[in-house]
Amino acid sequence: RNKMTSPSPTHSDSSGSSKHDSNQVCLSDGWEIVEGLRGVPATMQEPDRQEGVLLKRRKWPMKGWHKRYFLLERGILKYAKRETDLKKGKLHGCIDVGLSVMSIKKKTMCIDLDTEDNIYHLKVISHMRQVQFSQLISKQDCPDGSHSLVHQVSSESKASIPESLSEFFDAKEYLLSSSSSENEVSIYHYLLPHHLSIPNFQVPSVHFFAPVSSVLTLTSRRSMLPSPSPTSSVSLWNILRNNIGKDLSKVAMPVQLNEPLNTLQRLCEELEYSELLDTANDCQDPYQRMVYVATFAISAYTSTYHRAGSKPFNPVLGETYECDRPDKGFRFIAEQVSHHPPVSACHSDSKNFTFWQDVRWKNKFWGKSMEIVPMGTTHVTLPAFGDHYEWNKVTSCIHNILSGQRWIEHYGEMAIKNTNSDICQCKVTFVKAKSWSSTVNEIEGVVTDSKGKVIHTIFGKWHESVFQGDPPSAMCIWRANPMPVDQEQYYGFTQFAVELNELDFSLRTLLPPTDTRFRLDQRLLEEGNTEGAEEQKQRIEQLQRERRKVLQDNNMTHQPRFFKKSKDDTWVSNNTYWELRRDPGFSKMDFPVLW
Repeated sequence: RNKMTSPSPTHSDSSGSSKHDSNQVCLSDGWEIVEGLRGVPATMQEPDRQEGVLLKRRKWPMKGWHKRYFLLERGILKYAKRETDLKKGKLHGCIDVGLSVMSIKKKTMCIDLDTEDNIYHLKVISHMRQVQFSQLISKQDCPDGSHSLVHQVSSESKASIPESLSEFFDAKEYLLSSSSSENEVSIYHYLLPHHLSIPNFQVPSVHFFAPVSSVLTLTSRRSMLPSPSPTSSVSLWNILRNNIGKDLSKVAMPVQLNEPLNTLQRLCEELEYSELLDTANDCQDPYQRMVYVATFAISAYTSTYHRAGSKPFNPVLGETYECDRPDKGFRFIAEQVSHHPPVSACHSDSKNFTFWQDVRWKNKFWGKSMEIVPMGTTHVTLPAFGDHYEWNKVTSCIHNILSGQRWIEHYGEMAIKNTNSDICQCKVTFVKAKSWSSTVNEIEGVVTDSKGKVIHTIFGKWHESVFQGDPPSAMCIWRANPMPVDQEQYYGFTQFAVELNELDFSLRTLLPPTDTRFRLDQRLLEEGNTEGAEEQKQRIEQLQRERRKVLQDNNMTHQPRFFKKSKDDTWVSNNTYWELRRDPGFSKMDFPVLW
């Protein structure tokens, strides 16, 4: 019996509200959650066997639809490529509908089944009559009542679940992605051993092709946070249950769900392994350069491996963050350029590369899981060769969003191209694991020439290492830095993450007052003071609402300080930050009071 309620088996039936008898709960954008049986009459007959052709969303990353033959019998939905395959037992998938959350959209005759491990997107073929669609939905409930199809929702929860949860998951709270198998099985475990486990891979035969990174600890930088992460008793389900029907982007989440870093700082974390771009800019071979750029794109996900349990702070509109790292040879700036929808823009430069992107998300909540589809493009230029690389981010999925241990997986294909040359391109697949096996977290990639011929192959695990070539003689291109001691007690932060929010005395006079490091709520959480952090968080959010009202009352719109809209409607740096920092200096400029 599938419930999104408290452990009490009668919780969802405790209300006497007349709404309780409804079979469907309305969601946003025309979606409805279909509820199961409230009680099973003793005379109820077993539903008829249902079978036929439906459209099913294609393999990740969801490139259209294809026809599949489905059979629904006694609450079990099986499907195959064709009817004859199904009769022979050649199944592509088998779904226990009674243990799934089902949403329907009558207007487009779509059915979505969330099994927690997977999300199946189905569509009734357009020539099927509407009445047949309704009959198909009504047949989903199991006859014996032991499995109620879809979602038991308490009476106070019967309203719209918003499509966008961007305010809560607005900070790339992701781990990584995978490509797709036909049966779309996806299992991820975030407490994996840290040794490389690739079938038939002989570790002693590995040759190191590039210098292996190590943690850089400077005496001027801290090696640990001021306080361990406090124990949280906050129930996300209780929060969502009390706010279903509201736009969660306008609902303040308790600070106990946060980690003491900000979305803008999370963007900077993608540069932890920037030395890969330094190496690329010094590499004459264009195919090998692509290998290094692709590995850098993969390494951006590494820090998320230990970070599924909390979320970053949401930047307020106009908030900024700078990171000047002479030891790594780059400097970085970021700004929150839009609040609704939330958009964060960043830009980094060094003598060896320029890196920029703006980040926004499209979120879908399916009952047990939430898909986060990032929109936008990441850019890197290498000055030595005039290369301009672009690539997309992969889809993320947060599982156990309302109960149990929350975990995140990522899946899909990342396509990398050089817009200034068609000599080669790269495709990286984050492999969707088929079982609890060594395939978890694997990546596979190929660099091809202009004719599609494979020049280089890469493989490995996005949280551990990337190799080039074929085992057992593959070469190690990159290996993740070791984690700090007791990282479990400190939000799962890497050493690089530990350094991001440090505020040195000499830096205070150089930063604009809008810099993230001046946020009191984030600073207090870092120090372990959750009560003080929550109080400051509410105050800061109220200030943001007041500033927004002033703009609306005066028919004005917010203008970002350090970024501007480009011709393709993306946000790029206006190249003023570092010059203004030097002359006249931010202390001599006016800024809005953010906190």
